[in-house]
Amino acid sequence: MNNIIVGMGEALWDVLPEGRKIGGAPANFAYHVSQFGFDSRVVSAVGYDWLGDEILDIFAQKRLKNQIERVDYPTGTVQVTLDTEGVPCYEIREGVAWDNIPFTDELRRLALSTRAVCFGSLAQRSAVSRSTINRFLDTMPDGEGQLKVFDINLRQSFYTREVLCASFERCDVLKINDEELVTVSRMFGYPGIDLQDKCWILLAKYNLKMLILTCGINGSYVFTPGTVSFQETPRVQVADTVGAGDSFTAAFCASILSGASVREAHKLAVEVSAYVCTRSGAMPELPDSLRTRV
Repeated sequence: MNNIIVGMGEALWDVLPEGRKIGGAPANFAYHVSQFGFDSRVVSAVGYDWLGDEILDIFAQKRLKNQIERVDYPTGTVQVTLDTEGVPCYEIREGVAWDNIPFTDELRRLALSTRAVCFGSLAQRSAVSRSTINRFLDTMPDGEGQLKVFDINLRQSFYTREVLCASFERCDVLKINDEELVTVSRMFGYPGIDLQDKCWILLAKYNLKMLILTCGINGSYVFTPGTVSFQETPRVQVADTVGAGDSFTAAFCASILSGASVREAHKLAVEVSAYVCTRSGAMPELPDSLRTRV
């Protein structure tokens, strides 16, 4: 059985008023998967610059395996500023390294050894990385134990109906939040019905194994053909929510791939995500009480 789990897409720096923090859902996902004992990889690209050097150094410090190509574009940054009311505004720089992830022979070999992959819509805003992601997905072996997880992650205007439709068709697990579901429903013409009905439509239309709907403090759902699991969101003292959604996806995938039921995997994912919210940063070390559940 192929056992590598891949987080694929953007690797970048969030440039905040208080300083820089490493960002990007693929690294968060891969790091948390590795905490459950799986062989994980981050797939992305950085530039030949000191920002790229620092990303690779941090991955090395965290013992996070990666397949990061160095390309002739600057390492990605997101400028985060606060408006007069303290609400963050994001400027995601374009034409950067992770927009230009090449499909190499090494990446093809990795795809053939990959059991599960998590990808989003943001890294598909450029033709080069979109093509690489799609080739990777198409190269992966098909099988009952394989997972292709589309964590949709809509940002600004960096998505189109065509990109979303192609990703729905290639994935077998869709993760989406309630706000994103409203946006998708408008794009695809599912107005006037409640959120759960929209989920059932997407599940059936794209022949998904599972659809995960997160609703913030209002809980989360996992839909599978004929069944639905619901978990309330635990009330915790929140330090920050950065990376919490990625830790949810990682814990859920690790648990499912280890043979847990959907309900068991869902419960663990909710608890891991809640724990990450109580710690600063996207990559806190999980306690044994959570890690040993997989």
